[in-house]
Amino acid sequence: MVLVIDPQIAGISGDMLLCSLVDLGADKNKIINGIKESEKFLSNSTIKKIDFSKVKKHGIESLQLILEIDEEIHERKGLEIKNAIVDSAKEINLSKKAKLFAESCINTLILSESKIHGIPEESVHFHEASSIDTLVDIIGITIALEDLDLFDEKIVCLPVSVGGGSVTFSHGTMSNPASAILEIFKNSKLTIKGNDANEELTTPTGACILVNLAHQSVKYYPSMKVESIGYGAGQKDFESFSNVLKIIRGSENNFEIDSVKILETNVDDISGEILGNLIEKIMVKGARDVSIYHGITKKGRPTNLVSVICTDDTLDEIVDTLVLETGTLGIRISDSDRFIVPRSNHNVSISLNGHTFQVHYKKSSFKGKVDFKIEFDDLKKISNIVDKSIKETDVLLRKEIEKLEVDNDHS
Repeated sequence: MVLVIDPQIAGISGDMLLCSLVDLGADKNKIINGIKESEKFLSNSTIKKIDFSKVKKHGIESLQLILEIDEEIHERKGLEIKNAIVDSAKEINLSKKAKLFAESCINTLILSESKIHGIPEESVHFHEASSIDTLVDIIGITIALEDLDLFDEKIVCLPVSVGGGSVTFSHGTMSNPASAILEIFKNSKLTIKGNDANEELTTPTGACILVNLAHQSVKYYPSMKVESIGYGAGQKDFESFSNVLKIIRGSENNFEIDSVKILETNVDDISGEILGNLIEKIMVKGARDVSIYHGITKKGRPTNLVSVICTDDTLDEIVDTLVLETGTLGIRISDSDRFIVPRSNHNVSISLNGHTFQVHYKKSSFKGKVDFKIEFDDLKKISNIVDKSIKETDVLLRKEIEKLEVDNDHS
């Protein structure tokens, strides 16, 4: 199964995501009751009414959050809201995965403010995010995700629209996206884009939830069979588009599809040492793979065909490296679509022969068969330290990883 989050047009906020999950099928009564149980953990804030109502946004029927609150507070310490979220997750007996998710969301929000203002996390004060709205969004979404069993599914996100123009808030006026949004998305796996809305389309709360939820960014919808769709409405209305977040759940085909660049060049009179060094340099520049083939060209001349698989963002640097290292006078560039067996990256701590190692491995799944492969660099390093062959080290590490996988499946 796969869940696609589509914030390409209207961006995302906490209430939009919450509503789209309820529209997708999450139990709204369970969510409302859980939020009401959480209310007591934030002082000076009372929820007078909470419900979900069908509305139309530019002709699109979607679900909107109805929230009426009574609170006389304009700022709160970030840790106060974090403690309320952590205590709420315990109170309503969320699973371990759900608790970690909820805490990660608020941690991301606090950390972004800490970095922007150059202050310790314990000194962070929220202004716009000080309302009980923040707790409602994070706890409500966490309950919904657990109710729909989405923590164990693949979640991808299309480019996130952040709007444009300027925004005015407690720290004055600044260009949009504001610093908090940029800080949250920095070093995340997600892609953002602006448009001419002249409004903030993605809120800090929505952003911090999204970066902790989505596993990867995609340019296009994956190849999938659509099974259910949720539409979550924002509070604002826009003239040119529906202020609605779409999420789509379905079964994904066995393969993923992406597009890569293929670079090829023929080089003559190059030593094996230079070619070996070339492979290392190109891989450091971000190539997906490098192959070198021996051949014969015109007039019976021996040649080496260098073939590189890369992406758009690494293309220029790799082309420069090919020219500078080989002296080639031309490089052929073509686009190629790839079918990819779904895989994920993992990092675990394993003790072996009195030493503790961080071991990286890729886990793949195809037609119900799951397999994994340990990074060779880790195997090489660990085998040298424990004084065993790479083959023997691989067997020992695989046994430990398999134990951890079984333990995780039962947790």
